[in-house]
This record gives sequence, structure tokens and C-alpha cells, in this order.
Amino acid sequence: MTQFIDGIRRTSQSGQTVDITNPSTGELIERTDSANEQDVNDAVAAARAAFPGWSTATPAERSGALYAFAQLLEANAEELAQLESRQGGKPIRLAREFDIPGTVDNTAFFAGAARNLEGKAAGEYSATHTSMIRREAIGVIGSIAPWNYPLQMAAWKVLPAVAAGNTIVLKPSELTPLTSIRFAELATEAGIPAGVINVLTGPGRTVGAALLRHPDVDMLSFTGSTGVGRTVLDAAATTAKRVHLELGGKAPFLVFDDADLEAAIHGAVAGSLINAGQDCTAATRAIVHRSVYKEFVEGVADLYRKVRMGRVDDPATDLGSLVSLAHRDHVAGMVDRAREAGSRVVTGGEIPGGDFAAGAYYPPTLVADVDPNSELGRDEVFGPVLAVMPFDSDDEGIALANDTVYGLAASAWTRDVYRSMRASQDIKAGAVWINDHISIVSEMPHGGVKQSGFGKDMSTYSFDEYTTVKHVMFDRTGTARRDWHRTIFTEGE
Repeated sequence: MTQFIDGIRRTSQSGQTVDITNPSTGELIERTDSANEQDVNDAVAAARAAFPGWSTATPAERSGALYAFAQLLEANAEELAQLESRQGGKPIRLAREFDIPGTVDNTAFFAGAARNLEGKAAGEYSATHTSMIRREAIGVIGSIAPWNYPLQMAAWKVLPAVAAGNTIVLKPSELTPLTSIRFAELATEAGIPAGVINVLTGPGRTVGAALLRHPDVDMLSFTGSTGVGRTVLDAAATTAKRVHLELGGKAPFLVFDDADLEAAIHGAVAGSLINAGQDCTAATRAIVHRSVYKEFVEGVADLYRKVRMGRVDDPATDLGSLVSLAHRDHVAGMVDRAREAGSRVVTGGEIPGGDFAAGAYYPPTLVADVDPNSELGRDEVFGPVLAVMPFDSDDEGIALANDTVYGLAASAWTRDVYRSMRASQDIKAGAVWINDHISIVSEMPHGGVKQSGFGKDMSTYSFDEYTTVKHVMFDRTGTARRDWHRTIFTEGE
């Protein structure tokens, strides 16, 4: 039973199933059923029925339920880590020390933020009226989350929506739905009412498509590829739904000639290999000043060779598998074509055999002398691959950083405060790290510009996506006849 609707698990009547496998071994974890249109209707109806009660609950009541939810997530941390590791091919250390703690912290943050839905203070902006702002929940949110961080992305979708008083129907990736279902179960156990959080599993082409176009869904939130994001926009246009999109990225990692090179090398390795590079904000384009280019390439290659691929249940493993064999082959194909086009594969670049043959493993791969206009220089790889290219002047480096259709995240590495300030302003991205890459905190927003989408996850800024601002205006005079009425009628004057 893998549909979670109105507070309980249930089995779809579709008769369709999806096998959830451990991509690091190819072993079957669970066979899930796939939702059909009736399941979508039932989930949306449950969310619609739960909305009046949840949206009018006091902020303190919503906060209390979310705080209990955070405690319950922490109490079940190991179970969630094991599920997340197995379904996604993640090293257990990453799941235990990043995915699960981040989700718990985000839940605790929104437990507090639920009591801080602010608006402009009441005031007299007209001499005869008092105005106030109400910030109100939108209604039923239809959300689609990706496979790369199944639990964290479920949290990023669900938490701001429900903290603001909305109800939600979430469709996780059919490849990695298990922690999302458990997340919803624990939320209900913590006291969040049945119907507030619903989860549907199955392919996007059926379940996702029905959810996107459902007339009783008031808003759509999607994290995934830019191509599918366009489909979401098309679906939203049919009923003029509000849309929040967090799409792809091609994050530049800009290294100036005065950078702390040791720090930049370590940052590049961590920033490019997190979650096996399956991260929209991962460092994928190292744009390095020519004077330190050779040393940077050698330093990253040296560290890459020390990264330990291995079983995902081994705490000593640094790099797990990619999410599927098909995705591994996609990554390998991009590297192969770059090599054929003249780029230099410094380390990695070959699908491993032996103990890794059954899994979707791909080694840390450093590709130097990449043409910025090539496939590897422009397109999202979503794997453990770092493309390196040189620059000569600050203007050229920043121009290369911006030479992409994406704008999700970027980093700049320099000891010069003026360079860092210029980079933070001139690089067009939703987040710019200075002398770091990847670090996130619940209090700060995450979201992109250009073809990386619009809207914010995390932080109180996310409430702008999940609430509507209403202006309420009170007359202060008590008079029947107003001066402005004469612009419309004069009563025969």
C-alpha cells in the first residue's frame, strides 16, 4: 500500500506497479503500486476537505503540530536514513549526517516560522481609511518532487505550504517514493490532521499530469528539470494556477588568481561530488584563472583519486551510485563526447567493473580544457563530473560564469573583498557563495533566476509562494456621501 491519502495508506486500483530498486546493487527493495486518476481525485478531495480546518487553526496550533513532527522525525532518524540510502544509492554517511538532520532542522524551523506570518502594519494611507494586510493560505497545493533528495525535497515542498495553512498533495519521483510516504505517516502521527498531507506514487506522465491539471488544485510547485518545468507552466495556464519552479542548474565555481587555492580545491571536490553530483547547485563548471589553472587541476585530480566508492551501507564510503543505470549511461555519454571533442579527461571517465558492475556507479571525473560552448560546458550533467576552463581577466571570468541559461547557484573564490562584492552582485544566480560552495541553512532562501525557475524554498521568504496577500480597507468617517463620489455622479448639481 503506497498511496497515502486522508491520513492512511491505501492501495491503488490501477493494477500498475513500479519496482523500487537499490541502484547501487540492482536489488529489489519494494514493489509499489501506481496511482490512477481516481487516486488523484481522492487525494485532492481529502486535501480540499482538510483545508478549512487547517487554514483556520491558530498559528500556535500549527506550530505545535510541526514541532511534534520534528521530534518524531528525529526519533525515527535511522529508519529514514536507511530508506533514503537504499532507494537512492546514497552513502549511509550522507543520509545520516546531511539528509536527515537537514530535514529535522527544516521542520523545526517551520514550526517556529508558522507563528511569524507577517504583513505590513495597519495604517492610514488614505486620510479617511485604515488599511491592513491579511496573509492567507492559498488552498490545495499540488507538488512534484525529484529523486535526488527525496526526503529533503518532500520537506521543502510540504513544510512552508502547511505551516502557512495550506493542504498538499505531493507526488515524489516514482524511483524514490519510500521516505516521502513515511514522512507523511509521521506527520499524521505527530498530530497534523488527516488530509493535510497526501502522497501519491507513480509515473509523472500519468499521476503527475493528472495532478497538474486538476481543477481543484490551487497552486503547483515543482522541482526538477527545466524541460518538465515548461510542461508545468503549460498545465498551470489552463486554470491560471500560481506556480513555483525550482529547476536545473550549471553552477559556476569561479577561482580568481588570489584565491586560497587549497580551500578552493577542497571546495571543488566537495561541491562537485555531493550526492554523486546529482544536485542542481553542485559545482559543475570550474572557471579558473590561468595563473593557477594547472595547480588547481592537479590538486582536484589528486583528491578525486582518494575518494572511496563503495557499498552504500558502509560508513567509510564517500561516493555511492547514481540513481539508475540509465542515468549513469547518460553521464558517461557526456564525458565520452567531451573526450572525443578534444577535452582532457584527467581522472575518472570510465564506467567501473568488478564489484561495481551491478550498480549504477560512476567515478569522480575531472575534465579539463573544456570548451565553454560545448555540451559539457553548457548542459547539466547531474553526475560526479567537474568541467574546468581557464580565464584571464575578472571581466572574462564573470562573463563565463553568466554564460548559461541557468541561474540557480554559483561561488567565487578570492581573498579580495572588492572582487567578492563584485562577484556577489554581478553573477546572476539565486545564491552566490563566497569561498564556499553548497552550504545551506533553513533560515535562508533557496531558488533561482533565468531558466532555473522562480520562487523560494526554505526560509520565511517561502511564505511569499504559499500565501496570498489581501488588502482590507476600513472607512473611518461613517459618512454616506464621499467627495470622490462626485466623479461618478452629482445628484443633479
